[in-house]
Amino acid sequence: MTVVQLPDGTYTYADANHLPAQQTAPQQIVQHIHQAPPDRTVQRIALGSGIGAGAVAAGVYFGPLLVGVLTAIAANLALLAFLAVAMVWGVTTLVKSTGGTTKASSKSLRRR
Repeated sequence: MTVVQLPDGTYTYADANHLPAQQTAPQQIVQHIHQAPPDRTVQRIALGSGIGAGAVAAGVYFGPLLVGVLTAIAANLALLAFLAVAMVWGVTTLVKSTGGTTKASSKSLRRR
């Protein structure tokens, strides 16, 4: 004898072998899909596809490393561009102030 709950909510003693089979509602599987932030997408894909911890570690290590390297390269190029502009400006200013003679400037001086 076991205690069972009837459909109306009451409990009773009954023989489990003589009860009708209870129909259970099919299980509903709820799946939530969230978009990962860009810096974690690779790691989540790696974990989800079974690649393993090596790919996750590589993504965690090389992601920021790549950003740092590209930033350093961009900073170096910006510095070189600034130096080139400053040197060209300095040379042109020096030539103009010392009155460097070129063919065009010597012709204009003769006319005076």
